[in-house]
Parts: sequence; structure tokens; C-alpha cells
Amino acid sequence: MSGVEIFRHIRRRAALALGAAALVLAGTGAAGAFPTKPVTIIVPFAAGGPSDTIARLFAASMGQTLGGQVIVENVAGAGSTIGIGRVAKAAPDGHTLLVSHISHATTASLYKTLTYDPVGDFAPVGMMTDGAFVLVSRKDFPAGSVAELFQKIKAGGEKISYAHAGVGSGSHLCGLMIQNALGARMNEIPYRGTGPALSDIVSGKVDLLCDQITSALPQIQGGSVKAHAVTSKAPVAALKLPTVAESGIKDFEITIWHGLYAPKGTPADVIAKLNGALKAALKDPTILKRLDTLSTIAATEKQANPDFLRQRLVAEIANWKGIIEKAGIKAE
Repeated sequence: MSGVEIFRHIRRRAALALGAAALVLAGTGAAGAFPTKPVTIIVPFAAGGPSDTIARLFAASMGQTLGGQVIVENVAGAGSTIGIGRVAKAAPDGHTLLVSHISHATTASLYKTLTYDPVGDFAPVGMMTDGAFVLVSRKDFPAGSVAELFQKIKAGGEKISYAHAGVGSGSHLCGLMIQNALGARMNEIPYRGTGPALSDIVSGKVDLLCDQITSALPQIQGGSVKAHAVTSKAPVAALKLPTVAESGIKDFEITIWHGLYAPKGTPADVIAKLNGALKAALKDPTILKRLDTLSTIAATEKQANPDFLRQRLVAEIANWKGIIEKAGIKAE
């Protein structure tokens, strides 16, 4: 090889090395500058519901921490799978996120096929909130105690109408767990959401509903429905009610927890920034006060970590798989 050829070879190798270094620096700069455009949080449920309320509450605070706009988009339908699927296919750059609750775990068993892997296609950011359900009835339902209510369900559940927000919804699964534990079946009435279901409880058209406290609290406080028990392990301060577990169904617990997710492959430093913004929101006095009025518990420092959310999701998928298969239900 001549001296000229050696010089050209060295220059070409140097150019390639500089190009590779520039690509690395560019990638690092892109992640370091995050966000470079508005961040969109997808809520896979209709606007106005508890998940939408929580997402918008956190979006405002996280936007301030991140130094950019965070907006919420509702993509409802097919039991939350449409919105979840959109996030799974989004660019893994942190600009498209998902806020979802236990439906993210239950869809794995409810649907024969999904367009996404609930665990493998997502990068958890952290848990946001955890809240209980409350079992309510029309105000003139003839049961003076939870024990009496459960006895009526066991004696003639098919005569009792149970409203829920559709197969796989939290309200449906709560009722399903109660029926499984009591060995009885009620007359299930599906609705498009717990909003219209609760309206029919108020008007006396249906008998029972298991709804998020966030939604049912105003009607309970106003006396338009009768509240019987909460579904958490511990009592809820805003409601002087017994728990289902201490009212005849041992170890009963179901809560509606919300988590924040990014698409699989989102850079670790972007996840770290999002996690930092989430944790800052969980220390925001305005958010904490609002969550308290909704009887929803803010995630702890430990729960707000990606690893904790991943572990909880995997555990919930396994838990609901057994319950759903035992009941023999499948979503269309």
C-alpha cells in the first residue's frame, strides 16, 4: 500500500469514527433535551371518568416539572384495548404515555387475542394512585346490614339486578368476586359506563352496583343511594362503612390502581425524567388535597418506581387469570 493510499485509509477510518461519535452524541442530546414536543397521555376510557380525572390532574403538574406541555387524549373502546394498543405501537421516545388501571391486567385473560403484550410491550414509569370500590344499592333496597345483603344474594341472587360498566370493567369484576365468594349469580345488567349505571341505581331501576368511591361519593353523601361496604382491606376515612372482608367474605380485596406507562424501548434516561416528574406530582400539595377529596390514595415513593409497577402488573395478571377463568367469562 502506497503512502497516499495509507493516508486515504486513515482519513476514511477517522471520518467513520467521527460519524459514529456524532450519532451517539445526537442520540444522547435528543434524550437529554426531552421533551422536544408536547407529551400526550392516552387514557383508554371516556372523558369525565375517574381515570380521566386522575390523568388530567397529574398532567398539569408533570408538565411544569418537565418544562413542556402534557396533554390528555381519551381513546376509549373495546374494554380499553384500543387506547392501550395505540400506546404499544407509539414511538418509544417518551412523548406518548398511557394511564391505565386494573384493566391493563385483566385484558390478558378476557381477550383471546390482543394486539399487544400487556407486560412486554410497555416500559413502566410508576404507580400513581390506589383506591377502593364501594358497594351501593338503591336507597330502598331491603337490607339493613351487609350480612343481610349477602344472605339475600345467596338465597336468590337471580332476582337481584347487578349493574356494571361492561365485561372486564372494575365494577363487573368486583361483582364477579362477590358472586364467586357467595356461590350465587345475580342478574347482571351491563352499561356503557358506571355513570349511567349509577343513575339507574339512584332512580331505583336496578338494585346493586360496585363503583369507585371517586364516582359514588357525592350520591352517598347526598343520600340518593345506600352504601353498604368498601372493598379495601382497611376502612375508608370518608365513609363510615365496614369492609367486605369483615362482613362475611374473608380476605376480600379489590382496589382500582392507576399506573403510568411508556412504550417498550423508551430510553432509560427518558423514563427517569418521567419518573421524576411523577414523583414530584405525588408530592404536590394541590394534587394530594384533590386525591384526598376523591378518597383516592397517592402512591408511595416505593410504589411510584418502575420496578414496583411491573411487579404489581405481573401479580395482578396472574390473580385475575384465575378469577376470570373460574367464572368462564370472555370479552367479545
